[in-house]
Amino acid sequence: MAKTILGIDEAGRGPVIGSLFIAGTMFDEKDVKKLKELDVKDSKLVPHKKRLVLDVEIQKIAKVKVIEITPKEIDDAVDGDNELNLNWLEAEKTIEIINELKPDTAIIDCPSVNTEKYEEYIRERLKVKVNLIVENKADENYIECAAASIIAKVARENQVEELKKKYGDIGPGYPSNSTTQQFLKENYNKHPEIFRKSWSTYKKVVINKKQKNLGEF
Repeated sequence: MAKTILGIDEAGRGPVIGSLFIAGTMFDEKDVKKLKELDVKDSKLVPHKKRLVLDVEIQKIAKVKVIEITPKEIDDAVDGDNELNLNWLEAEKTIEIINELKPDTAIIDCPSVNTEKYEEYIRERLKVKVNLIVENKADENYIECAAASIIAKVARENQVEELKKKYGDIGPGYPSNSTTQQFLKENYNKHPEIFRKSWSTYKKVVINKKQKNLGEF
């Protein structure tokens, strides 16, 4: 019986607008060579048009699970009263993917520098027996993770396009982007559901607006 290998990676960790997406792509061992034939690489190294093509091709040969983590969920983890933070929130979703897909091996692109603690956290909560590989930059070193990074990235990009249709030009959603900065300044209090209010970028805009309003009195 062919062994199964699951790659897990995320996209959209840094934006102030929109969701974070975590993807799991699971392959039969014999199908991994097809990824090499497709020239699958970490999504950051692949142009947008090719990502769209690879997204379709990967889904033909993989079992895929994508989880969307909304701005509210992120805010609850980062600013909430619980003991979660963004790394542990990602870990919880990673556990959900592994428990559902039940691979023989799971390769995880770890968001924490403390890979041992992250692995321990996941292992203690798994309902299935799995060989775990937990590494920083796994999306660069393992093609199964690179495939997951492409699926997650395309999911994130698709959401950004939907948000643009609904709300106007939000830019890519990253705090460093001037279009995103302008949209945030003009709309921070109009569309609360799309902003990550726990981000310092958002908080600074709110503080500046309050100070400006006080100055007008």
